[in-house]
Amino acid sequence: IEWYDFFLYGSAAALVFNKLFFPTADPLVGTLIAFTTYAIGFLARPLGGVVFGHFGDKVGRKRLLVVSLLLMGGATFAMGLLPTYATIGVGAPVLLTVLRLVQGFALGGEWGGAVLIVSEHGGAEKRGFWASWPQSGAPGGNLLATGVLALLAAVQSDAAFLSWGWRVPFLLSGVLVLVGLWIRISVSESPVFLEAKARAEARAEADRHAPAVEVFRTSWRQILTAIGTRFGENISYYILTSFLLVYVTSHLGLSKSTALNAVLIGSAVHFLTIPGWGALSDRIGRRPVTLIGSVGMAVWAFAFFALVDSRSFGVITLAVTVGLLFHGAMYGPQAAFISEMFDTRVRYTGASMGSQLSSIIAGALAPIIAVELLKDYDSA
Repeated sequence: IEWYDFFLYGSAAALVFNKLFFPTADPLVGTLIAFTTYAIGFLARPLGGVVFGHFGDKVGRKRLLVVSLLLMGGATFAMGLLPTYATIGVGAPVLLTVLRLVQGFALGGEWGGAVLIVSEHGGAEKRGFWASWPQSGAPGGNLLATGVLALLAAVQSDAAFLSWGWRVPFLLSGVLVLVGLWIRISVSESPVFLEAKARAEARAEADRHAPAVEVFRTSWRQILTAIGTRFGENISYYILTSFLLVYVTSHLGLSKSTALNAVLIGSAVHFLTIPGWGALSDRIGRRPVTLIGSVGMAVWAFAFFALVDSRSFGVITLAVTVGLLFHGAMYGPQAAFISEMFDTRVRYTGASMGSQLSSIIAGALAPIIAVELLKDYDSA
């Protein structure tokens, strides 16, 4: 549900926010500004990782997951109610940016908690498989967000979609929050965390360093490893999904439906195959599976845009789907790999910080750099 909210913004930034909140004479400049606000959400994610990690390591994973859901869902629902630039002027993009910051803050604390509450419930022999299911939440959320947008684009005129249709998927987040809240209230707290908390209390460790201080003092190498593990994966994902929408509609001049449906099909395959990559990592190890994805993506990158330039829907879908398959090999084992690097006492903080710091450099900047390069290429 959080990923639905987060990716919905990215898709809307590529398709409509440039017109509604950042109108300029040059459509690509408006898109570039829209993606800059998109990147601001990434800047808030490490802060969310620190705050949620601190309390998640202190009071438990479950409570913080409820808080992150309410923050994310509330911000997304509010986006669906925002007036546009034509109505209130500069106040519209300012409000949109503030809500994007709330989204980023919430997601920064969400990933670590969701991964840990799953991985800490299961045994080590199948941790890669079980921990990969929260990873499937990313393509699952993107699948849902893209699917709703694709449906609206198919049944509405461009004028209707720009007028009010784009608001529908944001307002639907309110319904999803109720479903997610019921699930999170029902789940039990991590038994591994409860055991670690009991041991800490027995040893009177309540006044130890804050988790954020302790994790940087004792596990800085693991944080750097987590950042490096997520770097290539983050870049490739946002190019394959968010930037593709800009490239196909603005550069190639194809319809929104072509771009959205290609991402929709690729995300469905991505969603179904991530647990398979996680299970494979239980058999042959996290690093070999990650290496398959990394090398595969490095090679596929040279074919990707050549295939997309064919302007054929089938070929574009193939380019996206294969790219996301290689991405899944990097992403599927990642949850277990990163969580296994940190001690239980600081695991929420360590996993969150390592993953979210990488997102600033990689995920936030990738579509901005790509749009800027495209703008320069088009004007050349």
